[in-house]
Amino acid sequence: MEFAELREAVENIELVDGHAHNIVALDSSFPFINSFSEATDEALSYAPHSLSFKRNLRNIAELYGCKSSLQAVEEYRRTSGLDLISSICFKAANIAALLIDDGLKLDKKHDIEWHMSFVPFVGRILRIERLAEEILDQEAPDGSVWTLDMFTEAFLDNLRSAADKIVGLKSIAAYRSGLEINTLVTTEDAEEGLAEVLRGGKPVRISNKSFIDYVFIRSLEVAVSFDLPLQIHTGFGDKDLDLRLANPLHLRAVLEDKRFSKCRIVLLHASYPFSKEASYLASVYQQVYLDFGLAVPKLSVHGMVSSVKELLELAPMKKVMFSTDAYASPETYYLGAKRAREVVFSVLRDACIDGDLSVAEAIEAAKDIFAQNAIWFYKINLGVNSFGSNDNLHQTSVKESDTSKNGVSLVRVIWVDASGQHRCRVVPVKRFNDVVMKNGIGLTFACMAMSSHLDGPADETNLTGTGEIRLMPDLSTRLRIPWQNQEDMVLADMHLKPGEPWEYCPREALRRASRVLKEEFNLVMNAGFENEFYLLKSVLREGKEEWVPIDSSPYCSTSGYDVASSIFHEIVAHIHSLNIEVEQLHAEAGKGQFEMALGHTICTNAADNLIFTREVVRAVARKQGLLATFVPKFALDDIGSGSHVHLSLWQKGENVFMASGGSSRHGMSSVGEQFMAGVLHHLPSILAFTAPVPNSYDRIQPNTWSGAYQCWGKENREAPLRTACPPGVKDGVVSNFEIKSFDGCANPHLGLAAIIASGIDGLRRHLPLPEPIEANPSSLDGKIQRLPVSLSESLQALHKDDVLQDIIGEKLLVAIKGIRKAEINYYSQNKEAWKQLIHRY
Repeated sequence: MEFAELREAVENIELVDGHAHNIVALDSSFPFINSFSEATDEALSYAPHSLSFKRNLRNIAELYGCKSSLQAVEEYRRTSGLDLISSICFKAANIAALLIDDGLKLDKKHDIEWHMSFVPFVGRILRIERLAEEILDQEAPDGSVWTLDMFTEAFLDNLRSAADKIVGLKSIAAYRSGLEINTLVTTEDAEEGLAEVLRGGKPVRISNKSFIDYVFIRSLEVAVSFDLPLQIHTGFGDKDLDLRLANPLHLRAVLEDKRFSKCRIVLLHASYPFSKEASYLASVYQQVYLDFGLAVPKLSVHGMVSSVKELLELAPMKKVMFSTDAYASPETYYLGAKRAREVVFSVLRDACIDGDLSVAEAIEAAKDIFAQNAIWFYKINLGVNSFGSNDNLHQTSVKESDTSKNGVSLVRVIWVDASGQHRCRVVPVKRFNDVVMKNGIGLTFACMAMSSHLDGPADETNLTGTGEIRLMPDLSTRLRIPWQNQEDMVLADMHLKPGEPWEYCPREALRRASRVLKEEFNLVMNAGFENEFYLLKSVLREGKEEWVPIDSSPYCSTSGYDVASSIFHEIVAHIHSLNIEVEQLHAEAGKGQFEMALGHTICTNAADNLIFTREVVRAVARKQGLLATFVPKFALDDIGSGSHVHLSLWQKGENVFMASGGSSRHGMSSVGEQFMAGVLHHLPSILAFTAPVPNSYDRIQPNTWSGAYQCWGKENREAPLRTACPPGVKDGVVSNFEIKSFDGCANPHLGLAAIIASGIDGLRRHLPLPEPIEANPSSLDGKIQRLPVSLSESLQALHKDDVLQDIIGEKLLVAIKGIRKAEINYYSQNKEAWKQLIHRY
């Protein structure tokens, strides 16, 4: 029996991690070795001799491409930095949603919002015992000693106020006094228990059984009233736990209590070694669900497989959920995800062999276990993501150290320069794994001073052929090239030396801007790009090769799409295989012109996705003997091509660009208005980033839907900034705004960095947004300021704009200005040279 389809499904499902904990800073006192074991103190010295330790350490070393030793892995972590290793681990894990119990005490742990840089959705699980301790660590409201009534009021107020900000509650009663909860604990017993807890001094640690049972029952009452699930630690853990009292069968009194028959309860950690008992409970109690994090990956392979098999012996597959139970280090997320995929595949494959499941049923079970069950159970709103659909069964990044198993022989290391051109160095896979992953590739300073017409440094950039940087591959972006066998590709960062970013690096410039937005305003910008491009075919005219459009059909014509449908089937399949979402595509208004819209995601990923998408489109066209060009104005007598970008602001997983409760006349929040006002104010200088060649301004003309005037409008496609209200959004409320003055010659990282910097200025100065323009701006000529009509005017605006320098960086701005000046000079002296841009963009 063949199981390739099942394996592909299991390996490519985007995961919902239902239970995990915070990551800590690299200089935390929490030892990295604790990521591999629940042991502490002297017992921890024996951890390296366990089966799971040896396996997990080897897996991490393979991911990082370093030696398989604890010392080598720790050195890689130290030199790479937390952001890089987190990016690598989360990308490899392919986790799309993460639920964090932040009640675990860890030195220098990052807050929940920090994790949003690596996972699209992050939710909070509130640990009830930790909340109770935090309350009792404070002074009583009247300055006296805490009473049970005062505590209860404060505790319930905290739970109720948090109910709409969390995805669930959690109890660690198993650690403190066991799971034999007294559902009828008396007020007197709870009062005595509270008094005993307080006598223990501060910081408070709750261990009295009566008081713990009281807190547990009050929490369940809130959970029922707010329809919140309750996660319960069951089974093994560290030595603070009495394993005899962690058997979930002790929960019978809770499960039989009619008050809580509608409460949704999750038994964590596969209840190991009581997995069969947990399976039984889930089969006979409708409110019981199971989670197998911690058992996977902390057990041996046999232990993990047998534990998950035992869960499925009786429990409905709709009640079993994945989690990593990761904590402290990003590596624990990777290990939990990697092993879970392997274990679940093994279990479902055996179920098919045994005749319990068909392959189709096994695939459906995998989707449920890894994502769908948790999405429903925790009521997770994942926006455009549709977990388990065919479109989201993407190929994962190639990570194995011995890549000969994957047939890879060469790796393309890709960067995009300040003139927006894609460039790459190619190295044999063995050298990539042995040398390049750690030390990078040498590259001249001049690489960030090249213009669209000359592969040499432009004057006035302060960059020459003297000096060298290191192209450092961002392993989180390493992907198998879908159109070329035996090759991987990876995007590169620019470092002066490994671990020290170069101030001219475009990807670092966007990260820098994003960090300021996050640190000052707790905001994250999402972006989604539209790609307009021409498909051209070669013809001979009077013995000379010319590139002409493949078709002359009009806008959105079915015949226009038919001409290229076979090409687009291949393009879309390749893009999906790279874990990039395609929302829609159509024939555009130009002859042989097409548009393809990508899904929105955090802006750093959106810029990366745009680069990979362009690579796919060009490569597939080349295979068909065609030329795909993203040049802004392919033909002066036809419509231009843009790279419009839709932008929104997010906070704690929610879109905060849009107004709430109809509080804004424009449908935007005050944050959204101020951010967009900053972008509008700085738009003339932003054009030096987003419309970077003289040909860009041949496109930005009135009456061409390209945004030629400095204004904004509601669904006004002649305005350069357009607020959008897509289907599914409440009438009058906008979800994002579009910038039309962005084209395919722009480096997307630099363009988005300039936009964020401008938006930050709007937020800092609380800039007001002028009234929207409802008419065609060209009909109001003289009343609305024209945007720069040339790169020269945009460059002049940039010279006068001091705001962008602080965030973009003075040296990088000098280089950009020098390159733009070189573009102006060259194309003004060589009037026909713009026609060669189709071969560079």
